[in-house]
Amino acid sequence: MMKLKVPKMTCGHCASTVTTAIKTVDADANVEIDLAEQQVTIESHADADTLAAVLVEAGYPNESV
Repeated sequence: MMKLKVPKMTCGHCASTVTTAIKTVDADANVEIDLAEQQVTIESHADADTLAAVLVEAGYPNESV
């Protein structure tokens, strides 16, 4: 499990985009979004660096929590 701070994630559309980006790497990933904290928790078999990179590609820079 990994947690990422995603400062540009501010609305439901952002949350959907983040979730979709993660699911392109691992369709079975469990993604939990906390908009108030601008944080995403991911349970996935994919590499953490790959998941972080796909969010950057989608326009959502992030950092580990």
